[in-house]
Amino acid sequence: MADPTNSTSSPFDLVVLGAGSGGYACALRAAQLDLKVALVEEDKIGGTCLHRGCIPTKALLHAAEVADHARAGASHGVLTTFEGIDTEALHARKDRIVGQLHKGLTGLIGQAGIEVVTGRGRLVDAGTVAVETAEGTRTVTGRTVVLATGSYARTIPGVELGPRVMTSDQAMDLTEIPERVAVLGGGVIGVEFASLLRSFGAEVTVIEALERIVAAEEPSISKHLTREFKKRGITSRTGTKVSSVEADETRAVVHLEGGEDLEVDLVLVAVGRGPRTDGVGFEEAGVTLERGFVPTDERLRTNVDGVRAVGDIVPGLQLAHRGFAHGIFVAEDVAGLDPQPVQDVTIPRVTYCDPEIASVGLTAEAAKGAGHDVDTVTYPLGGNGRSLIRGTTGSVLLVREKDGPVLGVHMVGLGVSELISEAQLAVGWEAHPEDIAPLVHAHPSQGEAFGEAAMLAAGRPLHAHA
Repeated sequence: MADPTNSTSSPFDLVVLGAGSGGYACALRAAQLDLKVALVEEDKIGGTCLHRGCIPTKALLHAAEVADHARAGASHGVLTTFEGIDTEALHARKDRIVGQLHKGLTGLIGQAGIEVVTGRGRLVDAGTVAVETAEGTRTVTGRTVVLATGSYARTIPGVELGPRVMTSDQAMDLTEIPERVAVLGGGVIGVEFASLLRSFGAEVTVIEALERIVAAEEPSISKHLTREFKKRGITSRTGTKVSSVEADETRAVVHLEGGEDLEVDLVLVAVGRGPRTDGVGFEEAGVTLERGFVPTDERLRTNVDGVRAVGDIVPGLQLAHRGFAHGIFVAEDVAGLDPQPVQDVTIPRVTYCDPEIASVGLTAEAAKGAGHDVDTVTYPLGGNGRSLIRGTTGSVLLVREKDGPVLGVHMVGLGVSELISEAQLAVGWEAHPEDIAPLVHAHPSQGEAFGEAAMLAAGRPLHAHA
């Protein structure tokens, strides 16, 4: 019998280091293509997205939406009231959803014949991963190694985490709803948590160093979200930097540059996510890192032959569905199918606050910077019957090349997350507004708003002023 403290597996076609969105998608697709696959993971299959990110946060955000509906019942002629949040039941439902998806995913991995190696993996060289398992070190070798180690919640230097200061990882499991919250960071994670905590009854202040929240979006969307947040009682402090944070077991004080102090019950640090590349042997094996990220070419090859990288560790959008696409691409490329590279510009982006934000493609400013001569049109959701029924305001902004294709679509309003797929098709297939305008959209639906925006851009508006 081989010594388990230093065992070596027979070579695999693919060794995937990390079983998050990019890693498990790569492993599953490779197995479908009859490649022999090892999937190395020290935690649970599914990674951040399934266990600490996308799925649990959206379960909480749906509960927040239910709470808001309860408050608004009377305005619809329904006699409902909001009595508070049962955090035990809240988390029990969230955990059931996560558990169900995890069970299904592990079943798929098992049925695909993928060998899961449980333990902390470390890249040794172009074809070797050493895994610290419960039984000892196991060496796993393969023709190609895929780096898919994901990301972590960034913190602020000098700001210590504790009972009253936490990242989204810890905030996912709050046992009580704080009365006053300071959210440090006005990006996607920050505004989603600000939105849900406000719906749960907290007083929320978002502190953002840049001049506007959700700064990666179109300026008009930032303006609309700021205005709607204000209506909901969420304060947005933009152009404001934090100098330090003091906290004890019962409260926290955020010291702002300029001398102002903000006393709260909870500080949520939401300053983005960093690549998880420390301590896993990348640099020692010769893989180039830039600011902790792994740069690749368009086929997701690193500077080391035989080593690919996918997902959040690759510079660009940090989104689970980008990781899925990366993983599928690498599996197909290794199998010789010659797939088309993944382009960030065609990847949809959704922020699930209230109101929602959904966008794909270039902003008007980015399109102009890339040399495009652009036209923009905006169709307000106030002219859309379904949006009025749902009680939301917002807009669909369409960016097009003059007399050319749609370059970007940018939307804000409750429900726009469900419109982004059609917008992605328009951008990905380089459709002209004139191609979209004749298409019939169901009535009454919010999808009509996208159709109306295309009609407006094509110069044939129906329910809008040209």
